[in-house]
Amino acid sequence: MTFGKRLRFLRKRRNLTQKDLADRFNVGESTIGMYERDEREPSFEFVKQLADFFNVTTDYLLGRTDDPNPPESDNEELGTLARINQLIKEYGIEQMGFFDIEKWKHLSEEEIEEIIKHFEWVVHKAKEKNRSNKE
Repeated sequence: MTFGKRLRFLRKRRNLTQKDLADRFNVGESTIGMYERDEREPSFEFVKQLADFFNVTTDYLLGRTDDPNPPESDNEELGTLARINQLIKEYGIEQMGFFDIEKWKHLSEEEIEEIIKHFEWVVHKAKEKNRSNKE
């Protein structure tokens, strides 16, 4: 995947318009459009800023790897996020339409309740972890 396609994918995943992203980095909207169409190449500094903003590696943005956060990363949090991303791919969650809100409209009340219980468990675990980190 090209830099432009990766940038477009990441921008859309965050529900940002080209204008939103351009404003965030104080560049022209047309500049973002040219990057996304691979008509222009960004500076190394801008690639680093985008990688930080989207929480991915520069290698991912440049198409050198398909893993946005390789597990061998020194940053433990990034390794954990990479593992979650790997599980999403392994279990085919993306292909199941998990992130497609339109598909959620067809779930039964019982299915929705089950998903809510799982989310509540994740939130509970996150709160526990936050409490233990403060102590």
